[in-house]
Amino acid sequence: MNANAKKFDAGRLAQILVAPIISEKATRVGEKHNQVLFKVLRDATKPEIKAAVELMFKVDVAAVRTLVQKGKVKRVGRSTGRRDHVKKAYVALEPGQELNFSGEAA
Repeated sequence: MNANAKKFDAGRLAQILVAPIISEKATRVGEKHNQVLFKVLRDATKPEIKAAVELMFKVDVAAVRTLVQKGKVKRVGRSTGRRDHVKKAYVALEPGQELNFSGEAA
């Protein structure tokens, strides 16, 4: 677990995870496949994401899958703009591992 974290800069790892994604789909995926969803930096790599989750939450990560969600085009009056693209990471935890964002002690 710590071997991965030592390869990367600790300051960079602290910035990689932007926010957890808490939604109905994320909860369903978490219960069914023991995965957690995170919004991550656009230039983050899978090994960096794995090391960041292991360092921050002290859990063992089995796999990381990523996707880039394209930003929606929005209009305000006559002008049009686009929301930023968002990179999401599906982090699969080893069996028996658990992450809890509700703030309750497990």
